[in-house]
Order: sequence, then C-alpha cells, then structure tokens
Amino acid sequence: MAERKVAPLVPPRLSASAGHQLLATRSGRLPVAELLAPPRAGSLVYGMGKIDTWGVVSNRDTIQALGWTPDDRLHIALVGGSVVAHRDPAGAFAMGPKPYLVLPATVRHRSGVRPGNRVLLAADPHHDVLVVHPLTALDTMITAYHTSLTTGGDPR
Repeated sequence: MAERKVAPLVPPRLSASAGHQLLATRSGRLPVAELLAPPRAGSLVYGMGKIDTWGVVSNRDTIQALGWTPDDRLHIALVGGSVVAHRDPAGAFAMGPKPYLVLPATVRHRSGVRPGNRVLLAADPHHDVLVVHPLTALDTMITAYHTSLTTGGDPR
C-alpha cells in the first residue's frame, strides 16, 4: 500500500481585530448543536438487578416506585425475550414479604436468565408495569439505537 501524506488542516491566524469582528457578527455566541434530546414526559424508574438461585431479582427501588406490597397478586409473562409483570387480582403469583420480584422458573428458563445474571428493570408507575430485560435484550436495543445514530435515523 502506497503511503499518502495528508496536509495538516490549520486555520489561518487572525489578527486581534479580525477576531473581535468575527465574534461581534455572531453576537458573542458560538452555534452549539443540540446534543441531548429534551427531557421526555414519561417517568420510568430504572434499576439494575441480579438474579439469585431462586429467581429473586434484587432491586428494591423499582418495586417501591410501583407501590407493590406483600400479597399483591401478579401476572408475569415472557414477551419478546423480556419479562413483563403487572398487578392482577387473578394473577398466579404473589409478592413476597420483601420488595423483590421473584421470577418463576419457567420464565427464567425461557428468557435465558441464570443465577448471577444482571438484568435491567424498568418500572412504569403510571401503568403499574415492571419489565425485566436480560442484558441480551438490552444489547439488542442499544445496538439498534447506535445504528440509528450512525445512519441518521430518528432513534426515538
């Protein structure tokens, strides 16, 4: 491969008066691109948790944000690789005495989470829903988001 030399890009030196004139024409402010999207209207509560041998997801903040209490009945289902839980009087599962979610064995096996795995929890207090995302699902979401950034698509 042939070596190519690239000329350095160095802006021309401005005199002090030229620099002041340039700033005066810009009203003293430099244009700054919007780096972050405006805050969203939602109020999700996020947390990381770790699955133990019995399927307990150790993150109190998300459960407390939902206001779930001992003996609340829950419906727990696997949806697209993530676990979705919500209060349901006819739910097959119940909250225990501590503010932790226990994932049933069948749901753990089907979602691929194992003891010691970390998960992302997203609590939506307005809809009374908790979603438990295995890191593989999180990886898929972040990869899609990063792809949208590089292709100029709207990631939202």
